[in-house]
Amino acid sequence: MSELITAELVDLDLSATTKDAAARSLAERMVAAHRVTDLDGFLADVAAREAQMPTGLDGGIGIPHCRSEHVNAPTLAFGRSAAGIDFGAADGPADLIFLIAAPAGADDDHLTILSGLARRLMDPEFTAALRAGSDPAAVAALIRGEEPAEEPAPEEEAEDTESETAEAAGSAPFRIVAVTSCPTGIAHTYMAAESLAAAGRAEGVEVTVETQGSAGFKKLDAGVIAAADAVIWAHDVEVREKARFRGKPLVDVGVKAGINRPAELIAEARRKAERGEIAAVSEADGDKGSGDGDGSGADHAHFGVRLRTYLMSGVSYMVPFVAAGGLLIALSFAIGGYEIASAKSVADHFVWGEADSWAALLNQIGSAAFAFLVPVLAGYIAYGMADRPALVPGFVGGSIALTVNAGFLGGLVAGLLAGAVVMAIQRVPVHATLRGIMPVLVIPLIASAVVGFLMFIVVGKPIASLQNALTDWLNGLSGSNAVILGVVLGLMMCFDMGGPLNKVAYAFAVGGLADPTDGSLKVMAAVMAAGMVPPLAMALATTVRKKLFTKTERENGRAAWVLGASFITEGAIPFAAADPLRVIPSVMAGGAVTGALSMAFGATLRAPHGGVFVVPLIGEPFLYLLAIAAGTLVATALVVLLKGARRAAPDAAGEAGATGSDDSRVTVAA
Repeated sequence: MSELITAELVDLDLSATTKDAAARSLAERMVAAHRVTDLDGFLADVAAREAQMPTGLDGGIGIPHCRSEHVNAPTLAFGRSAAGIDFGAADGPADLIFLIAAPAGADDDHLTILSGLARRLMDPEFTAALRAGSDPAAVAALIRGEEPAEEPAPEEEAEDTESETAEAAGSAPFRIVAVTSCPTGIAHTYMAAESLAAAGRAEGVEVTVETQGSAGFKKLDAGVIAAADAVIWAHDVEVREKARFRGKPLVDVGVKAGINRPAELIAEARRKAERGEIAAVSEADGDKGSGDGDGSGADHAHFGVRLRTYLMSGVSYMVPFVAAGGLLIALSFAIGGYEIASAKSVADHFVWGEADSWAALLNQIGSAAFAFLVPVLAGYIAYGMADRPALVPGFVGGSIALTVNAGFLGGLVAGLLAGAVVMAIQRVPVHATLRGIMPVLVIPLIASAVVGFLMFIVVGKPIASLQNALTDWLNGLSGSNAVILGVVLGLMMCFDMGGPLNKVAYAFAVGGLADPTDGSLKVMAAVMAAGMVPPLAMALATTVRKKLFTKTERENGRAAWVLGASFITEGAIPFAAADPLRVIPSVMAGGAVTGALSMAFGATLRAPHGGVFVVPLIGEPFLYLLAIAAGTLVATALVVLLKGARRAAPDAAGEAGATGSDDSRVTVAA
């Protein structure tokens, strides 16, 4: 657990008032700890998981969590809210919030630890200690399990005792086997298991649980299932190997019901067993519980919030294709020149000793990756809206967008159409015998046909016309119009530093690279230049005026040099989080200057990422670097001026006469 949470990942005075703000605040700590690489991409994954089912639990607990490509190490952040934050629990707001981040390929050891934490959250003594803690380091240690605590008797012993008591009374105990699972398999799965087991002990019922989660899937022994009197499924994804439970009374609910009302489920299982109700179980049964009542609250979210989440989901999955394909193409240009794009196919013509052949190979591999840009964008927008059944119509719609020359805008529309069509189909009631084939056959078939018709016949050509008009407008930009666009893009890149506005500007620039023109290449250059300014400015400011920053900020400043040079705008987030009213306006001003100068200088860029490492591929490279330097100096001067003015105010009032360290004099944030 020592790798998962530290004192820096604990906020005992979480000021956020909404679940989105709470997730962002805790995620920013993960970014500062270099555990999360893309703040907004990660938050999009968190929001997508939240949309499947609210993560609030009875007892004042919120556990937003997800697997994400943007997490490089399993991480846990904890926040405590005095006011409480609504995470959708039936009993009201949560004051204990755990943000759990797992890499897409997290190892079993870490996930086993996270599952252990989930079980401990069902212990009232543990949650009471979290509410009473006053030191972040101590709370982190408590969560890591470093403080001694009385261990409950092992389940096996408790069950043996219950069995012996029941046998002594002349009757065998009532036996239940249960399966718990949730979409992510990190938290709800194990909390439901612990809740059911604890309720069973309290009721004198022998409950054996199979957790089908991320920390492993160990099947229940066939003899245990055969001896069971009833079965409980508390699940939000399909139960694996259902046929094992055929012929038993079955209570089939969502996973949150297993957490919130386990005693009721056990009582219902007993009633069904007494009445001899045998469930018809087959491998084709659907994958959702039917009696939960703890449905997703996503439909109640503001439409604008949901739309942003859907779009950011698509963008976050698109970016790796953009980076890999774009950099391969840029490298091919560096080796073979821009004319290499018209080279013959390397499948027919490749000479091992020719540099041009290697350049052509890189170009054609990069072009192949880039060809997925619009389909992946559309597919994962649809996925964010309606999960896996929407992937096929989303990819099909994105591919058609390329066919009809609707480009990036067509991909956006195709993804939204695919998601909407699948969501509409999912609302149609179907017979239980069809539920198993709906997500793998019926929904993709019908949705693909509908989306294909709409893209080919109805909306594709109008969007293509709009795309062409946008391209012509970019190509025609010159003089003051180009400078104004540079200012706007610079402000967007620096306002939220990896947030929605930043991603919109970046996606706008990347979309132009799919069919590059002089105008779109200028936009890409301006966007990358402006995105480098915030971390570079903060790195420079912490170097020239160390006394205005805390020790931690100065350490972050050293890392910000590399992050800024690599076009990782999120490197400035720790500074903005600590002092937003001074840092954000300062870096926005610097970004606007850089964007305007880049456009005015006519700098162009064919690579979607890379920072200073792709300068040789930039048109007007020296002027481009001058634009970045100018914006960095402007942002640095402003942040030093504003922070210096803040510090001067208490000095003038006689409040800074203490002889403490620099850190103690500058910790007050705006």
